[in-house]
Amino acid sequence: MRFFSGSETIGILGGGQLGKMLLTTTRQWDITTKVMDPSDKAPGRIACNTFVVGDLMDYDQVIEFGQNVDILTIEIENVNTDALAALEEKGVKVYPQASVLKIIQNKCHQKQFYKSNHIPTAPFQLFDSKDALKDAVGKGAISFPFVWKSEAMGYDGYGVQIVRSNSDLERISKGACMAEDLVAIDKELGVIVCRSPKGESVCYPCVEMEFHPTANQVEYVLSPARISKTLEKKATDLALLVSQSFKHIGLLAVELFLTQEGELIVNEVAPRPHNSGHYSIEASYTSQFEQHIRAILDLPLGNTENKVAGVMVNLVGKEGYKGPVHYKNLEDILAIEGVNPHIYGKKETRPFRKMGHITIVNKNLDTAREIAEHVKETIEVITK
Repeated sequence: MRFFSGSETIGILGGGQLGKMLLTTTRQWDITTKVMDPSDKAPGRIACNTFVVGDLMDYDQVIEFGQNVDILTIEIENVNTDALAALEEKGVKVYPQASVLKIIQNKCHQKQFYKSNHIPTAPFQLFDSKDALKDAVGKGAISFPFVWKSEAMGYDGYGVQIVRSNSDLERISKGACMAEDLVAIDKELGVIVCRSPKGESVCYPCVEMEFHPTANQVEYVLSPARISKTLEKKATDLALLVSQSFKHIGLLAVELFLTQEGELIVNEVAPRPHNSGHYSIEASYTSQFEQHIRAILDLPLGNTENKVAGVMVNLVGKEGYKGPVHYKNLEDILAIEGVNPHIYGKKETRPFRKMGHITIVNKNLDTAREIAEHVKETIEVITK
């Protein structure tokens, strides 16, 4: 293994906050890293050995970047998968594999994958255009309300909308999409699975996610989830089934719906470090970021158990503010025991932009949740 204080290099496509947090482990282990991101102000630029400004969807730029690393990974799905496949043919180890990423980055293909592999998911119909969807609604083949999802480029609440009327339908974007049944949800859950090339796999405890009602972003992540042991095992087993079906290498965050009828179905997955696993930095024996590096290097996978209960709060830009960022009242929450802020390093804020997160650890999950709400009400991400 020539990665530790050696000559071999890990390349990361994407230099956002996920890339920045991945680099915490590579710096700890003195692993040489190279990062590419479209922005010269990307958070990950300060923590890698080499930083390159480049278009992640540009075939030639991804090829040029990837052929000079030994292992290539991602921190965002929107990358050129044809380039990744070509790099694999050249002998570069690409994790997650190009074939896996190609399915996952297209929400319609992802849904078809679940259906083909007998993985429970919400009923859906696919359309090659907005006009085709409107035509189906006009003919009565689709009834309001339903969930519209764009085929591609959906991220952090974008590309997803509940459609309740014709006026809602007019506001959705053009392009290929799906109409998914609006499921009555009791809880939104998540399980992160990690697989190594040698076939070892581990699961993190099932977490519970609470979403912002209008931004469709996670506001709180609670670990462990407030569910029965029986239900947690069902969630873990389902996540493992999804992982085994994809045969991915690295992390796979599996988002689940617990319906009001008590059934578990798969919403979607992310083949990378995920917002639902940020709590693991303080609350787990092995953070999700260290685990991903362990996996792509084919090292023994770490202990996924919690040392303590954890609740994560997303720090997002406050509505009505756009410009140079200011974290109001940050010093007040630092006075609270168990509060751990993570500031991503983005210099400009805008409404609902992810600017950081805060993890609250406590022996008691309910206490941690109460503190998390206080933290959420105290800190404001505004402009200077």
